[in-house]
Amino acid sequence: MEAQLTEICEKLGDVDEEEMMALMDELAVIQDTLTLHDFYIIDAKVEEVGRALGLTDVGLDKDVSELSGGQRTKVLMAKLLLEKPDILLLDEPTNYLDVEHIEWLKRYLNDYENAFILISHDIPFLNSVVNLIYHMHNGNLDRYVGDYDKFQEVYAMRQAQLEAAYNRQQQEIADLKDFVARNKARVATRNMAMSRQKKLDKMEMIELEAEKPKPEFNFKVARTPGRYIFQTQDLVIGYDEPLSSPLNLEMERGQKIVLTGANGIGKTTLLKSILGLIEPLQGKVTQGDYLHIGYFEQEMSQDINTTCLEEIWQEFPSFTQYEVRAALAKCGLTTKHIESKVKVLSGGEQAKVRLCKLINRESNILVLDEPTNHLDVDAKDELKRALKAYKGSVLMVCHEPEFYEGLADQVWDCSKWTTKI
Repeated sequence: MEAQLTEICEKLGDVDEEEMMALMDELAVIQDTLTLHDFYIIDAKVEEVGRALGLTDVGLDKDVSELSGGQRTKVLMAKLLLEKPDILLLDEPTNYLDVEHIEWLKRYLNDYENAFILISHDIPFLNSVVNLIYHMHNGNLDRYVGDYDKFQEVYAMRQAQLEAAYNRQQQEIADLKDFVARNKARVATRNMAMSRQKKLDKMEMIELEAEKPKPEFNFKVARTPGRYIFQTQDLVIGYDEPLSSPLNLEMERGQKIVLTGANGIGKTTLLKSILGLIEPLQGKVTQGDYLHIGYFEQEMSQDINTTCLEEIWQEFPSFTQYEVRAALAKCGLTTKHIESKVKVLSGGEQAKVRLCKLINRESNILVLDEPTNHLDVDAKDELKRALKAYKGSVLMVCHEPEFYEGLADQVWDCSKWTTKI
């Protein structure tokens, strides 16, 4: 469009008046379109959204393939916001985002003048930005006015009313059946019995929804490890360049530690360095004695071509098919999920498959990289309960204070030692 604009301006000196008027009209339309789409201030806009989402710290010229999961999410969100859509569709936008940028997104959505629809399991976030809830269950979509807390209140009331109506109807059905059974054989009361039977046949049955399977996570504990889980000496983590200052950290048996801080500052890299999956740039990590490590990675490989059943069987070849199915069902997966390929499942269902591997292997230290991403409310509550009950040690990256409050005995803020801020 800018090239067209230049072309028209060059033509203006060599045309008659009538053609000039037509070109001027065309010029005005193009100029209006460019202005409307922030063409003349787009660099400043890109800079503004990039800074708000913390992408200028990473470098706007950085290759996207080198970014962490959280940083990639921010790039996608920045693109979306700059497009100025009439309606925003956001699928779990807070996954991978750190606390500071969730706060920014809250402010952005509260000031957003158009409509947006979002899916989220982050209840405090939902409560602060939505005014309508659509609840999908049993193939129905029900509309509730208000935030998530209001929805829960009204939904609980509706369920209680439905249950009361169901119980009344069940009592009526029992009475009618009893009357029919006692009176259909007697000539004097046969007509009355027939009319009650007709009433029974025409009755519209109230059905209570089937309880959806709630997950149960119970981690198996291996033998007791030595006093220290790990110790680091002047550890510098990173790939091509350092992500941290020299670190002298230690974790003792039984501790439950959470790592927090913005995306891309090296939390996942620190976990992988402690586990020995990547070499440190300098310094060293000493792992304790008798460690049995359970590691939950942030993302699952998308190249997996197996079904859930096969995925667990590969990990536990001695299990019978019944044991594999029972293990997956305990994690809240239905028969349909269990027989499906892992890659077609939702993020939450994939996370449950990975948790299934974790809870069926004995461990004395769990290393968890954002385990709550994609999980629904029931699964999060159960995971928190299971981690509190776990007798081993826990080292976890998490951005949800309401999840780790009451669970962690120490919170390490990684922004204090990163070189990225």
